[in-house]
Parts: sequence; structure tokens; C-alpha cells
Amino acid sequence: MLPIPAEELNGSGTLGPYWTFYRAVAAEQLSRWLPGQPSVVLDLSGGRGRWSAQASRAGHRVIEVIDFRRTAERGVRDADRVRQVRADDLAFLPDESVDAVVAEERAMSVELMAESAMLDVARVLRPGGRALVCVDSLVLGMAILAEQEQWQHLRQTGEVMLVPWPDGGITRCFSSSQLRELLMGAGLEVEWVRPRTVLSPSTVDHVLGSDNRALAWLVRTELEAHPDDDDTVGIHLVASARKT
Repeated sequence: MLPIPAEELNGSGTLGPYWTFYRAVAAEQLSRWLPGQPSVVLDLSGGRGRWSAQASRAGHRVIEVIDFRRTAERGVRDADRVRQVRADDLAFLPDESVDAVVAEERAMSVELMAESAMLDVARVLRPGGRALVCVDSLVLGMAILAEQEQWQHLRQTGEVMLVPWPDGGITRCFSSSQLRELLMGAGLEVEWVRPRTVLSPSTVDHVLGSDNRALAWLVRTELEAHPDDDDTVGIHLVASARKT
């Protein structure tokens, strides 16, 4: 069975408390990760808005790249700090022109040529700049294959795992070592790799069902855990890497 049912994967199902928790964890991770001084942040998360909005509220100037194949979600944006660009690559940016790159919303999993995309990320990062990357995990990939009864593919190997997504697309799923290889192959130094969340939906639902004021405690508990390189739990992996 899926760790989260297929209909829940985009946050549109019945696991409302879990997705509230998940988004709170992601927002706090980004808050802790963003540069401490005003910087130029490149957002490759697909034009969904909230990552750029959070970075701009923190005082950064943001370049938000919107894929031609996707529609940007409307939201509150600071037009003075967020510039939206429609592009399918980063050719419009010069070398070493941004301080940080945020690739949330599974950006490197839906980008099947992830190696080429990460080389471009490394190119535009200034020395000392950092990248925050979120990808689908092998746990999720194997769970989706099990739902589809594709038993012959349920072997965790060193090969690239491409999985048919419930909406008809394709997702590339990573182990922690594969995610490290992706980042190191682009010449970046990996700072850490971890599951986005290790707390299960049932645990989160139980705690928040008992006391909805417990959200801040749950988020703090999650972020104080140190499950580095543990790809046996969680639907997504998150990594931070630096250009030396």
C-alpha cells in the first residue's frame, strides 16, 4: 500500500491534518535554510507561488521560473521583489548570478533530465551559493508500483526508477545515494540529505486530533530529528548542497 494513498499525493484528499503539518515543516525548513542576508534566490518550483512569496517576505529578491507547460498559481506576490520568467531552461541567466536555488514541488523528479538541470543550477550559483532540492523517494515509487501491481519492478537497485504517476505523468524517484550523486555530479558539495518527514500521517492525525495546538510542537519534533540519508521512510527526500 502507498504510505499515502494516491488520491492524497497532491494534497487534495482527506488527510488534511497531515498536509497542514507537511506544509508547516516545509515552510520552516525553508525559513531556516534561506540566506541570512538579502540575496538573489532562484525558484524552480514551478510557479506555485508560496516558495517565492516566503523568500520575498524574508527580504530576498526572487526569480521565479515558470515552465511553459505549467500554469502559475495566482497568489500574493511582492512585484518589486519577485520576477516571474517563463522558460524551459536557465539559458537566460548568466554564470554565477544567483545566491540560492530552491527546487521544491518535486522539481527534479518531474525533470527527467535532472543531471542536465543540476549542471545548469551549479552554473548559475555563485561560489558559496546553495541549492535546496526536493525529490520523490524510492519508498514512494515502489508504493505506487505496488498500487499498480507492477511487481516485476519492485526491486531497489542502483538503476534510475521512472514511475508512472497517477495523473498520467512520469516521476523519477531517488534513493538518498542517488540524490547525493545527482548533486555531486554537478560539482556541488552535499551538506545533508533527509526525508522531508519521518512522522507518519496516522501519528500526525492522532496528535492534532487530540490537540490542534500541537502543530508547532510536531514541526519542532520533526526538524530536530536527524534521519540523515535514511531513505526507508517518507514520500520525499530533501537535500541541501553548496557550490564551493
